[in-house]
Amino acid sequence: MHFYRTKDDAMTTSKIISRDFILSLLVQFMSSLVLCILIPALPIYLSRFEAREAEIGLLVGIFSIASLILRPIVGRALLRTPERKFMIIGASLYVFASIAYLLAPPFWPLLIARMLHGTGLGFFSTAIFTLVARITPESHRGQLISYFYLSGNLAFALGPYFGVLLINRFSFFLLFSVCAGLSLGSLFISLKLGKREVFCRTDQPLRVQTLLTRAAIPPSIVAFMLNVIWGALSAFIPLYALKRGISNPGVFFIFLAITLILGRMLGGRLLDIYDRKTVIFPCLITITLALVLLIFSTTVSMFILVAVILGTGWAFVYPSLMIFAIEKAGPAQGPAMATFTAIADLGAGVGPMIMGTLLQWTNYPFMFSCLALTGGINFFYFHYAIGRREKKVQVSG
Repeated sequence: MHFYRTKDDAMTTSKIISRDFILSLLVQFMSSLVLCILIPALPIYLSRFEAREAEIGLLVGIFSIASLILRPIVGRALLRTPERKFMIIGASLYVFASIAYLLAPPFWPLLIARMLHGTGLGFFSTAIFTLVARITPESHRGQLISYFYLSGNLAFALGPYFGVLLINRFSFFLLFSVCAGLSLGSLFISLKLGKREVFCRTDQPLRVQTLLTRAAIPPSIVAFMLNVIWGALSAFIPLYALKRGISNPGVFFIFLAITLILGRMLGGRLLDIYDRKTVIFPCLITITLALVLLIFSTTVSMFILVAVILGTGWAFVYPSLMIFAIEKAGPAQGPAMATFTAIADLGAGVGPMIMGTLLQWTNYPFMFSCLALTGGINFFYFHYAIGRREKKVQVSG
């Protein structure tokens, strides 16, 4: 169980939205905007250097691989260390990585810059998700975490379109300069967070605790397969859209993000009303149906329809999985968030790598078919490995 002492204000369950929660929303928006600007820009940047699909997949995926290595260590350290310190470290690495993008040409120098950026994500993301999990009252946790995800969704709505706009109207140099400026803003806001002392009471000494939380692994595996899908889409949808004559692939991400924002604004409270499984099941089905439709998508209207259907499922499934992991972990929220984000990031890393290699030997419809198959496998995993197991536990109890 964790207790806090803060110089700014005392956190109580009656205070639903705190100053640190608002600052967390803002810093998450700015840091996410950097990542979202790079979603379509980086593959286009690499394609102009005639990089092959497998190389693009590697440079996109290595970012997530680099982040997951540190997450279990950071999660364990968060049992004793205030989240703010790791957020500052992560934001500082964001700044250095964004400056490196300005100077590093493809392939190997840019690969190192991506690894540096991913390392920053390992510190920053694990810490900020743990902070939000700890400062949100349990009775409103689903609603507030859904709102927290909105900051990333808003960045997602603006970033991809804005990134391509910067490329088309100006240059990659200006794009990477904007990323550096936003990273500096993230660092500044992180420094403004309240200074907290974390006190940890656990049944075991810290030295014998595991780096991963076993109870958080099942929902983390579902998030892993979702991120395999997302990682591949973020890497190759921009290139596929350009091949189909769509001048700005950011339109797909705009409609996806708008759907996410509306879903989480209007339906965030549903996460505190309905059982987690009741929400997750239909979301996984909806995502799989969107991927099936993507196989046959060749026009702007079809891309928009896929984005809306995909966003409808994604709006609730990821916050639900995160809350599911938090509730199963008990007081070990830091390691639980490290477990969840590390395994999920692994999916975002290997997705572009595997699908990029596959795409190099096949075609886009075949790759999208593999993503749809991944969505179907994910649904059956959740149904049999989590849903039925929990039902048996309830019956035996």
